[in-house]
Amino acid sequence: MLGYDAARWHAVLNDLPAALLFVAVLFDVAAAITKRESLMWAAIWTLWAGVIGGWAAVVAGKIASNTIEHGEAIHEIMEKHENMALLTMALFTVVLAWRLFRRFQMPAQELAYTRMLSIVGLLGLVWTGVLGGRLVFQHAAGIPSKVLQAEIENREAGHEHEPGEEHEHGAPADTAKATHTHPPGTPPHSH
Repeated sequence: MLGYDAARWHAVLNDLPAALLFVAVLFDVAAAITKRESLMWAAIWTLWAGVIGGWAAVVAGKIASNTIEHGEAIHEIMEKHENMALLTMALFTVVLAWRLFRRFQMPAQELAYTRMLSIVGLLGLVWTGVLGGRLVFQHAAGIPSKVLQAEIENREAGHEHEPGEEHEHGAPADTAKATHTHPPGTPPHSH
């Protein structure tokens, strides 16, 4: 749809819900500290949006996991990523359902328990993101093998900087053209 495959839809859908869930926890903690009802409502509406969007990202991720080319290393991390995403979304969904069911009429201890679950959910959200980052940045998950091979060949060919052209790290290039390559895993500033 719209030229996007499942892996790209997952990438499009996962950032906003993660940010919303993070902000929902911040609003909730701020509401607890300040006792402001407006912050409590901001937390619940942000939690609603984060949970709905988070489940959309999970579904897109599940579809993507069945469509991308991958080997054993990606498969292992993908399983952990998927399990953490499901656990994290389940926690946030329980918090949302609990609060809606109780209609915000919870004693302080019960409210503190839902806040604790939200903070655990936030930790799960961070770990899910770390695993997703490993998939993409360490294993090129979602990049078709043909495209990845072409990129490897392109990197091996190197590139030239024009005289006076800024180097990728902001340092001025030598006035003479210099060809250099950055093999995968090598920091680009080590020439």
